[in-house]
Amino acid sequence: MSVFAPDLLDGKRILITGGGTGLGRGVAGHLVEHGAQVHLWGRRAGVLQEAAAEASASRPGSVHFQSVDVRDGAGVDEAMGALWADHGPLTGVVNNAAANFIAPTESLSPRAFEAVTATVMKGSFHTTHAAGRRWIAEELPGSVLSMLTTWVWTGSAFVVPAAMAKAAVHSMTMSLAVEWAKYGIQLNALAPGPIPTDYAWEMLNPTDKSSVGATQAEQIPMGRMGTVEELANLTMFLLSDACRYLTGQTIAMDGGQMLAGPGTFAGLAALSPEDWTAIREKSKAATAATKSQRS
Repeated sequence: MSVFAPDLLDGKRILITGGGTGLGRGVAGHLVEHGAQVHLWGRRAGVLQEAAAEASASRPGSVHFQSVDVRDGAGVDEAMGALWADHGPLTGVVNNAAANFIAPTESLSPRAFEAVTATVMKGSFHTTHAAGRRWIAEELPGSVLSMLTTWVWTGSAFVVPAAMAKAAVHSMTMSLAVEWAKYGIQLNALAPGPIPTDYAWEMLNPTDKSSVGATQAEQIPMGRMGTVEELANLTMFLLSDACRYLTGQTIAMDGGQMLAGPGTFAGLAALSPEDWTAIREKSKAATAATKSQRS
């Protein structure tokens, strides 16, 4: 049973980037069930179509999708203009598009670094900027919610590009909260702890050694993983009109993991070169299998 009224988000039009898979796909259905019109962005049209059908099962026609690469600033602005023209102004944006994998930093190529940082940092800025300048021009309020991690406060070994990029979005959230407050635009962020989803979980938990990494329930004071439903509840509260006075905040939702740990991948320092070779092979296999299933 939902803790919110079914009409909590009536009249809201919300964009979720990276909405075809993982947490974005999971949250979308909850927004729809509470009255929102939802738009999903991602790079793979087939995956987006499946996600839209799934999320709109309770309210057919309530979910739309566009194939958009958030790393491309001009493409993002063009897609935002089309969304605005075809469906009307957004009321909220969820910056959820992300890329990540664990690896010793010395082994990273410039291309690997760019793949992660461009999606997280540039993608979040491009999407926020494209929506924000339209809200300002039309004198409309708006809300931006970015999905981050507790690494924005602690850093994290072995996921350095993601930690850097998410820290940048954390800074953007605080900076624009001040700059755009006078326009009625809120910017907040969530830093969820481990919430298992397909593919992303395999990339961040590719070893059977349970004593390392940041994805083990025994490392969380509450003794369990988080759920998509819990994340959706907090997301809906922040995208609703329940507390328009809240802005510039990144809220940790991790069962106490950061306070007890923190929850980073520092334990991976115990892995041997052979372990890392096995991890790379497993990650390649997971990526290939995912591409095959979606082709």
